[in-house]
Amino acid sequence: MPTKQTTGTTVTGATGRDVKRAAVIGSGFGGLAVAIRLAAAGVKTVIYEALPELGGRAGVFTQDGHVFDRGPTVVTAPETITDLFALAGRSMKNYVELMPVDPMYRLFWEDGTTFDYSAGEEALMSEIRRIAPDDVSGYQRYFRYAQEVFDEGYTKLCHVPFLNFWDMVKVAPQLIRLKAHVPVYSTVSKYFKSEYLRQAFSFNSLLIGGNPLRASSIYTLIHPLERKWGVYFPKGGTHALVRGLAKLFTDIGGEIRLETPVKRILTTNGQVTGIEDANGNKEQFDTVVSNADVVHTYDKLLGHEPAAAKTAGKLKRKRHSMSLFLIYFGTNNTYPNLIHHNVMFGRRYSELLKDIFDRGVVSDDFSLYLHAPSLTDKSLAPEGKQTYYVLAPVPHLGHGAFDWERNGESFADHIMAYLDEHYMPGLRQDLTMRKIFTPLDFQSRLSAHEGSAFSLEPTLTQSAYFRVHNADPRLPGLYFVGAGTHPGAGIPGVIGSAQATASVILGEQAATVAAGESQLAGT
Repeated sequence: MPTKQTTGTTVTGATGRDVKRAAVIGSGFGGLAVAIRLAAAGVKTVIYEALPELGGRAGVFTQDGHVFDRGPTVVTAPETITDLFALAGRSMKNYVELMPVDPMYRLFWEDGTTFDYSAGEEALMSEIRRIAPDDVSGYQRYFRYAQEVFDEGYTKLCHVPFLNFWDMVKVAPQLIRLKAHVPVYSTVSKYFKSEYLRQAFSFNSLLIGGNPLRASSIYTLIHPLERKWGVYFPKGGTHALVRGLAKLFTDIGGEIRLETPVKRILTTNGQVTGIEDANGNKEQFDTVVSNADVVHTYDKLLGHEPAAAKTAGKLKRKRHSMSLFLIYFGTNNTYPNLIHHNVMFGRRYSELLKDIFDRGVVSDDFSLYLHAPSLTDKSLAPEGKQTYYVLAPVPHLGHGAFDWERNGESFADHIMAYLDEHYMPGLRQDLTMRKIFTPLDFQSRLSAHEGSAFSLEPTLTQSAYFRVHNADPRLPGLYFVGAGTHPGAGIPGVIGSAQATASVILGEQAATVAAGESQLAGT
């Protein structure tokens, strides 16, 4: 990765501290987004990435000619991405191409029922009429409700940092009026009689690590968000978007250090002063933004600070999202019933969710997400072959005793046999390669606490002010982006966290500039 540096412009941050140099720990979407915002504001910014590749959870690997995105594959709210390029005075089209995917998802049930989940109203309504004509009016009422939640929860609050309790108090009336305390599945069930549609319009919260039986109904905003902007996939895979953002960052003077794990965040008198990497190199920074796991940050990188150690203990006691079990595989055949994004619901819904989130049980049945990117972009597979990955939500490592090291491959065999039987006939004969990724890999490769795939579970009491703050209240100079802070997981969420965090770091400077311009205008 090329190294370019800014000239070290001084920025006055929201705390009144001069922001000359910033370190960002981790090159996931949140880390890249906040680094771009800081560099575009003139702050000399360095990204530290422990892995040999960019992207964190959004990494990539190739095997036998197949290109596999390791993690997120659903790109929504593209304006959050185009804003980053515009902020830097560049055009996204010169860095990456986003291709629309429609239908957004195809949903399957074991009895042969399917549902194409589309952004277009006409196509969506046609599917609802086909599945459950009596639920058409219910959907219309549901969409009006979810649209209002979107207006309040996303448009107004997604990019706003909740740094004190009064920030939460100010929005409490809206949250109460929208019944944010009611879980997603319960809310959806008020509008739909069909169990198929109840599942179809509540599963989305799983995409950000939320249990539909417990996640706040504020997350119903995902549906109007997808209806508004649709779902996209970057040409070349999700990692092409990572590479595009990284190039944008270096083009405007940023520096990226791959294979440079952070050993410790340095502090002096309770204030952040710099970074020590795993090689023992120490460097001064007045601002450190962590895109790493929030427990790892407080426990491992800041464990020497009493306040941080106490926070780590509190975070360990909170609810953490489920983990994921992934199988990356290639075939020499195609399956005409599949599209780019596929969701296969198992024979149980509520009870399976309870197994995953409450009982810590790895069940014999499962619900699956199947990604088929080479149907959209043929370059991701060798000629005549197809690239896939399939994931199953599973309990995190602190919530169950399943031996993934011993039983991971047999669990993969079970999933492949299920796909062969129900959705991909002949799969086991068509298979050309296979690789698994377990909760143990989330823990070891990504330093994810207990192998959680999405950090803190997005319940009402772990959202907004109750989530890890974008700016640490006790350690000046320490900030967070990513799934563990407000607003939460998902590509729009973590990029939104970068906007919220950058607004805190740069906020006072912006206010000072505006005041100066106003004064000049009045002279």
